[in-house]
Amino acid sequence: MKQSVLSRYRVMAYVTAVWLLVFTAAIILKYVFEVGDTMLISQVHGVLFIIYVIFAFDLGSKAKWPFGKLLWVLAAGCIPVASFFVEPKITREIRPLVTDGDVATAEA
Repeated sequence: MKQSVLSRYRVMAYVTAVWLLVFTAAIILKYVFEVGDTMLISQVHGVLFIIYVIFAFDLGSKAKWPFGKLLWVLAAGCIPVASFFVEPKITREIRPLVTDGDVATAEA
């Protein structure tokens, strides 16, 4: 597996997690304090979450995860702050599977 697959997942896990926190704060402001609007924030988070799902699925398929584990990782993108705990765990697990592209090319 290439390093870029893991890197894409890691970046999107953190970006999606931050936007989910921003979205959660916006919802609290809107419905508790009756301030602001969530339309733009929800749309940005929605697009980012779709990209996160694609990258997580790509990582999971290359790592040959069972379907249950893939669902667990995808669910982490839906729960505020969960990605901050799940991403490091996934990175530790996947890092040994990452190969350097130069090594693969030299062996071929």
